[in-house]
Amino acid sequence: MKTLTRRQLANMIDSTAIKPTATKDDIIKLCWEAKKHHFATVVVNPYYVDLARYTIENSDTKICSTIGFPLGATLPEIKAEEAHKAIKLGAQELDMVMNISAFKSKDYQAVKNDIEAVVATKHLNPNITTKVIIETNLLTNPEKRTACKLAKEAGADFVKTSTGLFGGTATINDIKLMRRAVGKEIGVKAAGGIRTLNDALAMINAGANRIGTSTATQIIEEMPKK
Repeated sequence: MKTLTRRQLANMIDSTAIKPTATKDDIIKLCWEAKKHHFATVVVNPYYVDLARYTIENSDTKICSTIGFPLGATLPEIKAEEAHKAIKLGAQELDMVMNISAFKSKDYQAVKNDIEAVVATKHLNPNITTKVIIETNLLTNPEKRTACKLAKEAGADFVKTSTGLFGGTATINDIKLMRRAVGKEIGVKAAGGIRTLNDALAMINAGANRIGTSTATQIIEEMPKK
């Protein structure tokens, strides 16, 4: 097991509030908790990026916006425009959903072009981080490897397991598979069903270097203070 301090673990956590029922008060609470614990990012839907920016200012926590959420079936130019708008509003990271339908149709070039359209928004800010959600629970193992390869080739910074909205949970086997598929060159984000400190540490030890969870505060408060 890797030994992490509480601060190191917090810096690997994306604290999320992306359910359709999330309210303005939920986002404000998310941001205040993230500032307190120094989480890597708060993940919100585009509608709340501006509120998050206002609430999270003077913090080392970044803002991550969802793109093409949750189905990934939006046209590439729409995803790019959504990313553009989110960045202008203050997003520093983007969690985009791969076009799963196109992928299942084996339209791999379309999938790659779709990812590249969002990655290209880096011209607005070269420090933007793009994560590609491949929705692992909908894919076979060979498909997971192919999806990771496409995301890496398209210039993504991370591959991510799932939106967490379709019953999929991150698994140790999937994280290991994804890490092998992308090597050390890009990141792997585990998301979906990660609710405890043990869950988070298991994913990190399997190869994840970012954790997405809606229970970030509970997880970090399980960690001994050092």
